Amino acid sequence: MAGFLFAMLAVLATGLGARDQVLVAHMAPRRAVLAVALVCTLIASLLAGWAGQSVAPLMTAPARMFLVAMALGLAALELLVIRPGRKPIEPTQSLGAFFLVLLAQQLFDASRFTLFAIAAASPAAWTAVAGGILGSATSVSAGWLGGATWQARPLTLVRRGLGAAMLLLALYLAYPAIAARLAA
Repeated sequence: MAGFLFAMLAVLATGLGARDQVLVAHMAPRRAVLAVALVCTLIASLLAGWAGQSVAPLMTAPARMFLVAMALGLAALELLVIRPGRKPIEPTQSLGAFFLVLLAQQLFDASRFTLFAIAAASPAAWTAVAGGILGSATSVSAGWLGGATWQARPLTLVRRGLGAAMLLLALYLAYPAIAARLAA
């Protein structure tokens, strides 16, 4: 249960003001947009969880922690460097195009890297994945509910602070694996 809650909160926090949330907010407030966003979230989160759960048993404990640190480091860099896009000038209202763009964004965003790391480190990976799915679905739903006013919210500073904290956590987790490798 702790993995479920931890993953849900971590994915929800990394999803605040993310590109997928902003894109959903900029689309027309149709229920179909929310449905497509939730399907994309489910697919991307399941893939991240499956990848983390699949690779973890193949590695030793120090290597797994280094992999988790790398995934968290990539999530931190995405939070620190990538800014959510501006409102598209002439957005297409095609749900198929929206699905492809949103899925491509979600496959390599901070939330999925975080979920990958949690799934790789957790002994109960699928409960953590369920929490990540719920956190991510809540994030995109909040963007859909916020609509056009969502972009006005000052989330950039929050994302930068969270990115800095995740980078420090990644360095903390990577240090023992690096020290063990250098000592060998």
